[in-house]
Amino acid sequence: MKLALCTDVLANLSYTEMLDKVKSLGIDAVEMTAGGWGARKHCNTQELLADAGKRAAFLEELEKRGMRISALNTSCNPTWPSETGKQYAESMYDCATLAGMLGVKKLVAMAGLPAGAPGDTTPNWITSTISWPDFMKPAYEYQWEVTIKFWTDYVEHCKKCGIEQIAIEEFPGTMVWSASTLLKLRNAVDPMIGINLDPSHMMALGADPIAAARALKGCIHHVHGKDARIERGLADVDGILETRPVEEAADRVWNYVAVGCGKDLQWWKEFFSVLSMLGYNGDVSLEMEDLTMSVEAGLLTSIDALEATISK
Repeated sequence: MKLALCTDVLANLSYTEMLDKVKSLGIDAVEMTAGGWGARKHCNTQELLADAGKRAAFLEELEKRGMRISALNTSCNPTWPSETGKQYAESMYDCATLAGMLGVKKLVAMAGLPAGAPGDTTPNWITSTISWPDFMKPAYEYQWEVTIKFWTDYVEHCKKCGIEQIAIEEFPGTMVWSASTLLKLRNAVDPMIGINLDPSHMMALGADPIAAARALKGCIHHVHGKDARIERGLADVDGILETRPVEEAADRVWNYVAVGCGKDLQWWKEFFSVLSMLGYNGDVSLEMEDLTMSVEAGLLTSIDALEATISK
């Protein structure tokens, strides 16, 4: 496995400044947002689509530093029945087209979240049993119909672009938020779809990412190096569902934290050992979203932990 970096954390830097910073951290691979709701600061999709010369210059900056693109990220909600949702979907298609032009074979995305019925405009994440009330089951079935239709069409576009893997992040608030929901979509659409295994989301929902990895053998396309911490005392009172803004870290029942500040290094060693045992030998892309410390401290803390634990 090799370490990569999700570059939106360095959105204040220009493309070349970002590459120099990542290189100085000892990392040679980058995951950049090129669609969806990411910053897209380092990969101007429309500009690169329109100009072959700019694409060549873009790739040249990577090559002269001995760096590569781990994946292009296009995470968003393309199934939101709104003008914004339509724009997200279009950006995902453009991202795939650009990936093909750049020779990038892997996309990172999220499954999206439709509304609960035709004509609705507000996405609905159903987290309780669909047995009751009686309107839950038809809403959930409708959402899966919309989701499967979108991804069936999108996979065909990606294949035409030369994409080989679509790694869907199991993100709370989307249709794919667990191992079983990922497998549901994969089995309904195409094995080109696999998981971007982000352990932090599973931790925050009370799942065990190591057990989930075993259930996802052969379906793990990408891994995010990201930790989460259930906050002592607070979760005991309110449980693990959390609606407070991420900026209110001191009051939340869980938080995204630098790697090693949630699970200890022994846990991370086991996690990567199991991934290796299951046949995963791809990138571990550090996604730094710890608001309890500075960006620099979070990056250095996470890199130290990941370098000490990943199976190289």
